[in-house]
Amino acid sequence: DIVLLPEMDVSLPKLLHQALQLVKVKKRIVIVVAEGCGDTLIKSTGGTDAGGNKVLADVGIWLQGQLYDYFKKMQHPLSIKYIDPTYMIRAVPSNANDTVFCSVLAQYAVHAAMAGFTGITVGKVDESFVMLPIHAITKGTRKVNIKGRQFERLMRATEQPDLTPGPGDDWALLPQAPPPQDEADLMRDAPITES
Repeated sequence: DIVLLPEMDVSLPKLLHQALQLVKVKKRIVIVVAEGCGDTLIKSTGGTDAGGNKVLADVGIWLQGQLYDYFKKMQHPLSIKYIDPTYMIRAVPSNANDTVFCSVLAQYAVHAAMAGFTGITVGKVDESFVMLPIHAITKGTRKVNIKGRQFERLMRATEQPDLTPGPGDDWALLPQAPPPQDEADLMRDAPITES
């Protein structure tokens, strides 16, 4: 229903309002957030991990809190099933296909080393095992073209509106929270059932 990518500039008020509207209409919503959004929606510490990779802010937990807060303010119930597949994928035991794949990669790596190749890695491209120069696969970052056809298909498939900051994304322009109800009002508005 909503997909958030690091290349997108996202207005939090628009995002929360869209999530609320979808839950009201569909009674459920699926939000997919790319890990790199940790630096577009919120700022990370700027540190690096043991491998030298940039440590990104944990956007999933932060967005979950924002959703809970907004839905509570709007007096709408919310239950979130948060799934972070980052370590789930790595924690799955290998199967026979994984074993064969790793064996073939190892064999190609040994063949490359015995042939005297350096600065290469082995991988699978178009169903063929190949040797790739490391500089060719690390020279740039891969980004989604948000003006391209594939991104446009994604937006049409999810029916996601433009969440870019701009007119209409100010908190003051969004629908106001309903006034708090006390228990007497809730009992008075409760449906009457006959037994």
